[in-house]
Amino acid sequence: MTTNEGGAGQAALWSGDTGRLRQQSRRALLEVLKGPYLSGRQEPQLWAALRADEREIRASLHDLFLELVVDDVDEFAFARKVRTDDTETPSALRTERLTFLDTAMLLVLRQLLLASGGGRVIVGQEEVYERLAVYRKGDDESTYLRNLNSAWGHMTNKYRVLHTAGDGRVEISPMVKFMIDDDQVRAITAVYRSLAEEGTA
Repeated sequence: MTTNEGGAGQAALWSGDTGRLRQQSRRALLEVLKGPYLSGRQEPQLWAALRADEREIRASLHDLFLELVVDDVDEFAFARKVRTDDTETPSALRTERLTFLDTAMLLVLRQLLLASGGGRVIVGQEEVYERLAVYRKGDDESTYLRNLNSAWGHMTNKYRVLHTAGDGRVEISPMVKFMIDDDQVRAITAVYRSLAEEGTA
């Protein structure tokens, strides 16, 4: 097995390998690219590899017009499109359109997280569903509940922002803060107020 020159000084993993990262760092980079994020608490070895080779991983992401966002306090990292006015940049990440209830649920989770002032936030499904009641529009009960359960499943399995905490309760991931931006908050809040006013009328 040969050794590459430069970079993180990784031994080649296969014949003809020109990669510069160690195997664990490559896996960390791949996890960040796959999304939605790399958790240090769930993947401590990959987290350690990412921090050890962070400079090289950032460079690899920059080659794809992406930047690495790292939260040292809550130990998670994710990739997003580079934000710059200097040049037009293509998007290398797959984007998905959130449903109305997906967005509304993210907003509720974000509000609960920010209201805590820090530390772990553990809630029950019923508590979240109650806060979402105002967003119910013209759907019948069964359709509305099915859509709610679908959004809950997305938060748990697809976006991984809800983690089982026992006794039928879940912990809200701090990653929620990065999944819905200020413009979305303002837009969905406007809808909230509109629906609330309609309900009062």
